Amino acid sequence: MSKKHNPSFLSLVEEAKTRIPEVTVDQVLKMQSDGTNFVMVDVREESEWVAGHIEGATHLGKGIIERDIEKTIPDKDTVIVLYCGGGFRSALAAESLHRMGFRNSVSMDGGWREWNRVGGPIS
Repeated sequence: MSKKHNPSFLSLVEEAKTRIPEVTVDQVLKMQSDGTNFVMVDVREESEWVAGHIEGATHLGKGIIERDIEKTIPDKDTVIVLYCGGGFRSALAAESLHRMGFRNSVSMDGGWREWNRVGGPIS
């Protein structure tokens, strides 16, 4: 079920999406099967993470990612795939990371909901 988001939030997300790259769930699954080196980061809330997350992902919630990213992923050239519930918070997080110099960070469109819909591996 999709959440009803406020217009100002949606506007902010749409603006961010014009400045950051997005990938689809299918592209991420292909990256995994091809052995592409990347880090998957879940930016959802702790309670969402505990309820289930993408296998092999690292948790850095949207509220702390800017504070902790350099400790967790010190190499700014690392390919980082960010995801949230549907691809909105991850787009905002990707924009922040780009501003911090993590230019290879991308947002996974569709997020956790789409990942589950297609049957991607979860923990």
